[in-house]
Amino acid sequence: MKPHQQKTISKNRVRENTVDYSLIVVGAFLQALSYVVFLAPFKIVPGGVYGISIVIHHVTKGLFSFFPEGLPMGATALCFNIPLLFLAMKKIGLGSGAKTVVTFLLISVFTDTLAYFLGDNPLVENDRFIACFYGGAILGMGVTCIFRAHSTSAGTDVLARVIANNSNLKVSNTIILLDSAIVMLGLAVFQDWAVPLYSWFAIFVYGKIVEMFQTENPNRAVFIVSPKTQEIKDLIVNRMGMRGTFLHGQGMYEGKEREIIFTIAERKDLPRLKNEVKEIDPNAFVSTMHASKDSPPPGI
Repeated sequence: MKPHQQKTISKNRVRENTVDYSLIVVGAFLQALSYVVFLAPFKIVPGGVYGISIVIHHVTKGLFSFFPEGLPMGATALCFNIPLLFLAMKKIGLGSGAKTVVTFLLISVFTDTLAYFLGDNPLVENDRFIACFYGGAILGMGVTCIFRAHSTSAGTDVLARVIANNSNLKVSNTIILLDSAIVMLGLAVFQDWAVPLYSWFAIFVYGKIVEMFQTENPNRAVFIVSPKTQEIKDLIVNRMGMRGTFLHGQGMYEGKEREIIFTIAERKDLPRLKNEVKEIDPNAFVSTMHASKDSPPPGI
């Protein structure tokens, strides 16, 4: 590769990383704002690690002299996210590892900083509906920023992927089950049916906001041409928990028969897939394109 090409690629990477990490900062702040200002003061449990942290925060009020207002939500979430990150790296790998660490660290720092200055005082008194609606909407905008940066905030979606990878459950269904269990934990602890009802509404709003702004299909169709098909198959199936299909092709120039690997990858998994394919075969040809939402997954 020529020096000017390397320089151009380097500049593009710096630009992409600048945009991605800016989105992570904005997304982390929006999520923290949602938890501290809207959801936690009204005991709304939006599922995930922060749903558990909100419950623990309220339950531990007055229990510890060093934290009379309850255990801080950000630090509590960190205690869950760190082991979940290690679990994910061991079981399924994590292509966006550095960005994920930055993301959940920033959310924790922003959450506890905002809570320190604002306390448990809601923005609007005595209006749970307003709180869960705007809390869910702001949370959805924050998550959208994180997704656009090709990152994740770890949490229960990581645990869901680990469980789904070792069972016949779909990741989406596993996330719903885990988040619903956390919402019901809020009911068991607070003994108030308003908690799960408002919490599910906040989750619904959050999901709709993500769907609204995440307009492009998050999946990518990936074609890989390489003689090291078995090593790449092991990467895709055993290490990344994905499926794929071998397509038989013939080169137009030399006329040689070869196998082409076709798979569908989530956008956040694409950087890891490309990097590890290049580690297996530096000369591998990798092409991606938007996956049609009507297409069935490969590897039937």
